[in-house]
Amino acid sequence: MKSIGKEKTIIVLVTIAVVLGVLAFSIGGKRVLKIYHAGSLTVPLEKIETQFESSHDVDVQLESHGSVEAIIQITELHKAADILASADYSLIPQMMFPEYADWYIQFARNEMVLAYTAESDYADEINENNWYEILNRTGVKFGFSNPNLDPCGYRTAMVFQLAEICYDNSTIFDDLIVANTNIEAIEGNDNYLIEVSEDLDPNTNKLEISDKSISLLVKLEARSIDYAFEYKSVAVQHGFEFVELPDGINLTSIDYENIYKQVKVRLANEKMLTAKPIVYGITIPKNAPNENLAIEFITLLITEYGWEIFENCGQPPIASAVASDVDKLPQNLQSLVIQ
Repeated sequence: MKSIGKEKTIIVLVTIAVVLGVLAFSIGGKRVLKIYHAGSLTVPLEKIETQFESSHDVDVQLESHGSVEAIIQITELHKAADILASADYSLIPQMMFPEYADWYIQFARNEMVLAYTAESDYADEINENNWYEILNRTGVKFGFSNPNLDPCGYRTAMVFQLAEICYDNSTIFDDLIVANTNIEAIEGNDNYLIEVSEDLDPNTNKLEISDKSISLLVKLEARSIDYAFEYKSVAVQHGFEFVELPDGINLTSIDYENIYKQVKVRLANEKMLTAKPIVYGITIPKNAPNENLAIEFITLLITEYGWEIFENCGQPPIASAVASDVDKLPQNLQSLVIQ
């Protein structure tokens, strides 16, 4: 009898949790559209949020994370979400298929840059040919995001390895990454495998590692670091100076796909990622409380209004957006994409 009573208590508690979760999506009489997203999407999504709320009786709630962490909110913490937007579209099938999603749309591009301010050490000297030498100078401190949580972080590791290929310099990764973290690289047959441990153990005198790349902007402004690896759109949106890296390094050019794919990263959770041009992805999780609203929001994002927003934010839109499987998309989105 005691075990039956315990089971009833658990059922009641679960029921209460479900009810509270539903209520959370209908605050003050308004429906709530909950979006988990990459930090680098904050500015354009805020602009789309303003437009969407002006034409709908809805409260759009944006919550930014590193993309891996954003997906974990849904897949491991089991939080209800209407939209998931990732800075790396390939994380959606890797981490969400088939239980939490079964389609995605590729909708925007970006590129890696090295952001800084006019007060950064050697700001008057740094350029696309000497940036790695500047970072290695005594007293210079740089930052990037945690590769285990944020695509910008593992893309930064890829940038350093690609730099060795681009500049024909085999010491760049060792001098700046291996010497200051627990991250290592293994070379073999013109391919490179970057191993990322769970404990990154950064040398804090030289390197700052943040959970998401956008958090490094405050440290740049405060002069606690001199340089940060960011997406170009983020640097543009927040008014930072930045070094534009060569196409063979910046992960933006399809012409360099064969070079990029020589570099792979294995994260602490054993997930393997291959370097490729940066493409953002979006989906509606299967547990979305407001699927129809989510469809309307994505419609705004992947059509003319959204294209203009992303273009003005320094983040080239993909027009027309590309779907993983058109037949699996909600019907109202199918005519807006190509496959």
